[in-house]
Amino acid sequence: MDITKIFGSNVFNIKTMKEVLPKDTYKALMQTLTRGTPLKIEVADVVANAMKDWAIEKGATHYTHWFQPLTGSTAEKHDSFISPTEEGWVIMEFSGKQLIQGEPDASSFPSGGLRATFEARGYTAWDCTSPAFLKEDSAGNVTLCIPTAFYSYNGHALDKKTPLLRSMTALSKQALRVLKALGNTTSTKVTSTVGPEQEYFLVDKSYFSRRLDLLLCGRTIFGAPPPKGQELEDHYFGAIKDRVSMFMKDLDVELWKMGISSKTKHNEVAPGQFEMAPIFNTTNIAADHNQLVMETMQKVALRHDLVCLLYEKPFQGVNGSGKHNNWSLGTDDGMNLLEPGHTPHENLVFLVFLSALIQAVDTHAVALRASIANSGNDHRLGANEAPPAIVSIFLGDELTHIMDRISRDEAVDLKGKTFMTLGVDTMPDLPKDNTDRNRTSPFAFTGNKFEFRMVGSSSSISWPNTVLNTIAAEALDQIATRLESAEDATSEVARIVKDVVRKHGRIIFNGDNYSQDWVKEAAGRGLPNITSTVEALQCWHRADIAEIFERHGVLDREELESRYEIFLEQYAKQINVEAMTALDMVNTLYIPSVLEFVRTLAEAAAHLKSIGASFAVQKPLLEKVSGLLQSATGKLEKLEAETYKALSVEHACEKAEAYRDQVFPVLQELREDIDALETMVPRALWPVPTYADLLFRI
Repeated sequence: MDITKIFGSNVFNIKTMKEVLPKDTYKALMQTLTRGTPLKIEVADVVANAMKDWAIEKGATHYTHWFQPLTGSTAEKHDSFISPTEEGWVIMEFSGKQLIQGEPDASSFPSGGLRATFEARGYTAWDCTSPAFLKEDSAGNVTLCIPTAFYSYNGHALDKKTPLLRSMTALSKQALRVLKALGNTTSTKVTSTVGPEQEYFLVDKSYFSRRLDLLLCGRTIFGAPPPKGQELEDHYFGAIKDRVSMFMKDLDVELWKMGISSKTKHNEVAPGQFEMAPIFNTTNIAADHNQLVMETMQKVALRHDLVCLLYEKPFQGVNGSGKHNNWSLGTDDGMNLLEPGHTPHENLVFLVFLSALIQAVDTHAVALRASIANSGNDHRLGANEAPPAIVSIFLGDELTHIMDRISRDEAVDLKGKTFMTLGVDTMPDLPKDNTDRNRTSPFAFTGNKFEFRMVGSSSSISWPNTVLNTIAAEALDQIATRLESAEDATSEVARIVKDVVRKHGRIIFNGDNYSQDWVKEAAGRGLPNITSTVEALQCWHRADIAEIFERHGVLDREELESRYEIFLEQYAKQINVEAMTALDMVNTLYIPSVLEFVRTLAEAAAHLKSIGASFAVQKPLLEKVSGLLQSATGKLEKLEAETYKALSVEHACEKAEAYRDQVFPVLQELREDIDALETMVPRALWPVPTYADLLFRI
């Protein structure tokens, strides 16, 4: 397999455009891509025709405007290239107008009050900065997918891509102001880049199909812990099983064909858990690619009679799955603005941008926490290997030392490069990094980027990066204003660092984020500890947050308010589905199985009693099982009542609170009884696959 020939073969990328487009058209399109020059319709017509011919040659019959509605997933409506002629034949056509704009029915997508349900008109607009690509399915269909933004008849953003693109523009604008104030006259654009690591679980399809909770909710609502979990630490980075390796090989090929740079793959900590990591890309392209990664993982898994689980916490008691969002900033002339260099204390650009991120994260920690809030992440944050719900920044010893010394007007003394001697004659001394890594930190500096580790595995990365870009733009705006009015930029940088450390140094923490001592210390520092999605989402209702998004042109107040309503609604619906699934499973699966076991025990006890034999084992077991069954039945009735009560609440926030405070706790209590019964009922009578089946039989 020649990877260099496979990679990008299904992408209408710059290489392909250069081959199939006339020189003038290619040049005009590149002006649009690199400088934002408006695309003329006559240029779009030529591009569309060439794109169509290229797609048809590769087997495509349909095209779709591929977009990201506020459901968090992707959407597509397929139209064929055929156009009828007067002679009764068809020709294959695709115009510039069809490329640039589409009009899918938008009535059933969430809008958060931006539009009424009966107002069906919605538009898609081509994002030419993200290359078109081909998707293939197992039926042999090939579809040309055109990445687009999605907006309403009134121009409101109804998707996750539009605000992301706006935030990238806002960030570039403010970053360029800072660079210009520091004497940079060559950079004309600053772009945020992301490399999102994707964690996931694989389970056998035959077991998955027998678990209604996994099928409908993405997680196990019930399940007793297996005899072995992850405590032996033998799965992490272990040898990849053949079945999983075959899946990973197919996944790589599918991703490579779509131009997605799948780079790293390995076993993760929990049994049945794995990770894939790509190479960095421009943020909007990285967001598109990550949506394709998740979709492709699920599609390819089915070919191997596996199911890919992307939920944040599908199994209780073992690690959940995240999506480490490696974020950085680069200029169009090749500078990484978060690259410290060999002398970071003398690197004014680095110090300013580092200070901006510290200020942004501390000032808007609540918004950053809210950007990753969903019901799945509520299970994950603060548990096992996930970072806590408290937002903090890890800088490492060297950078913390530098910032502290500058803030005190003291000279910076660096250790310089050191080496590790391993004590093995045949191995050389190895260079040692100036600081260790902190895998417990929610927002960690890792050399030339920040790793935002709180993002959930099922989430689109568009929204957290929109928020991150926006709060960074806000901090850079304030810093640029200071630099532009300063007489001496170098002296002002020192003052900026000093002010940031003094006002926002509380956000820096290099210790163990998992410890309870940190929870207490964070409270003493005044850092928020927001443990629930419903609480976190309140920030989108705040006027000061809305003002920042509006001032930088990312979202107006109506658009931000709509997201608040939608996210609350999604939370309530998710918990409602879980509750209804629990009611179904307990009523139709667990209770009948337990009753059968009770009947067997009762008959055995009665028989032993009739012949005068001891039934000392059967009687206490029967009493214990019957007691748990009675307890579960009572909790089941309470869950049903609380669920229907919450369902009747009209106000979005009050409804979400009812599901969090009234429904979810009862669901957890019911689980305790069912899980206890699982450990007592014979395996032959238990109606669903166990954790041991799901986690270890792949």
